[in-house]
Amino acid sequence: MNRVTLYTRRDCHLCDEAKTAIRASGVEVDLREVDVDTDPDLVSRYGTDVPVIVVDGVEAFRHRVDAKAFADSVRAPRAQQPLANEKCVPCHGGVPPVKGDELRALAQQLSQGWRVVHEHHLEKDFTFPDFAQALAFTNEVGAIAEEEQHHPDIYLAWGKVRITLWTHAIDGLSRGDFVLAAKIDARHQR
Repeated sequence: MNRVTLYTRRDCHLCDEAKTAIRASGVEVDLREVDVDTDPDLVSRYGTDVPVIVVDGVEAFRHRVDAKAFADSVRAPRAQQPLANEKCVPCHGGVPPVKGDELRALAQQLSQGWRVVHEHHLEKDFTFPDFAQALAFTNEVGAIAEEEQHHPDIYLAWGKVRITLWTHAIDGLSRGDFVLAAKIDARHQR
């Protein structure tokens, strides 16, 4: 079943139309509606630019969607999009952490070196020839984290950076953790 997050605002007729279209599509989905006005980070990210419909962690529609377009989009076979091309979707609790087969499938999409620890968090050590390069990488990770509004724990030492990721709101792993890990890898490989 596809996970669908609908970012909305109160008294938004386009949001109501999007919700109606999703329900009328005939596609069984796990629908979660999030009012962006309840979270300053979401207000900053979306403002009045709603509704936004995210399907399985990937933004699929913005502003308008009809039932047929939604159904076609969800049912269409998707080419595997690299995680690094996705956007981190804010998680505010109320959803279960990623576990089991779904977790393993996401972990297989990451480059070597990422460890899944107790199905709770991701961890990877990066090595560098000196402190300056480790610090520069740390700053690059910080910039990615700010852009994505998803922030890892970062340990910096001479020639070494350890990144630890998990979603605090659900005390476990979300798709966003894997997306951020892939973005960090993409930056490190440049």
